[in-house]
Amino acid sequence: MPRVTVQVRDAAGRTTTATADYALNQPVLGGYYLSGGADPTADMAGGNFRSLTQYRSFADGYIFPGYNRPWLTNLGKAGMKINMVLELKHYGAPNAGPQSFTVDGTSYTVPGPSMTIQQRPGTTWPKAYGYGQVLNGQCDGLLHRALSQYRTLGFGVNIQLASELDTDHEFGTTEGSKAYTWAESDARAVQAMNYILTWFKARTLPAGTTFSIGLGGFDRACFQRTHPEALMSRLDFLQWNAYATNANDTALSRFRRTKDWAVADLGPVALSRPVIIAEWGVRSAEIPNQSAWIATVPAAVAKLNAERGPRIVRTNYFNSGWGTLSPKAAGLAALRTAYATRPYV
Repeated sequence: MPRVTVQVRDAAGRTTTATADYALNQPVLGGYYLSGGADPTADMAGGNFRSLTQYRSFADGYIFPGYNRPWLTNLGKAGMKINMVLELKHYGAPNAGPQSFTVDGTSYTVPGPSMTIQQRPGTTWPKAYGYGQVLNGQCDGLLHRALSQYRTLGFGVNIQLASELDTDHEFGTTEGSKAYTWAESDARAVQAMNYILTWFKARTLPAGTTFSIGLGGFDRACFQRTHPEALMSRLDFLQWNAYATNANDTALSRFRRTKDWAVADLGPVALSRPVIIAEWGVRSAEIPNQSAWIATVPAAVAKLNAERGPRIVRTNYFNSGWGTLSPKAAGLAALRTAYATRPYV
């Protein structure tokens, strides 16, 4: 850590010396996501937007930058920091059957996804490539396809593995004919994430590549289970999402909930990692004045970053679902104002 030394001398020639350690903290990067993965360029115009979240399934044949998304390449080459969420959840493919393709001269046949996730009662359970399939090497072709496209992108990104493991596992998972509890699913996911990290890190990656795993951050036990030190030693960021869905939710309480768990429960390696808030938002049904709530975010983030524990370095507003801006123009104006305020500048 840098240190400054100051020596003072009085009129009689007496001196005293003091030293102080200091850290130079870069501004927090204010970011954005637009519903449906649409082009956010117009929404971000005129604002201090410097970070972006995007989502892709490993099942999709067009991962980097995505089909008909040249704007993503343009933004990245212009310096936008991109958090690319890569998911085992199956979407972006014409069907859930096997896929056969060739990558860099190697032919692969990947079986269809064998796991169901997000098993909320009364809903249709999404399919995903199973953690067992990953560990058996059956998804290596999907990883190779993603890496081959990534190498042509022209810049490095943060690869976030999974969107929200806690949301995926909350009601258990099923792979093949076997059901797994939430805790069992977390343990299997950690094994699969380690496999994917090993696969990528054994190969040449674009400069600036970093990694994280995705959590909604709403369950303390799950957060503990999915952040063992051995896994955190291979990751570059902590990550959680923060939404206001209750009239009594404050920016400080929403952003700090998972940080408090991290400080209390995680090890020194995890606590050394900076934090990406890949999604944050305000649900207008409970908090109609979204703009006023957004205005409180800079002070909340600044306060948290002045406290003990990991430092928040990116916050990407999720203009979709719970965070849909309504009215949009007022919400975007509030974001521009917030991101023009310390600690974003």
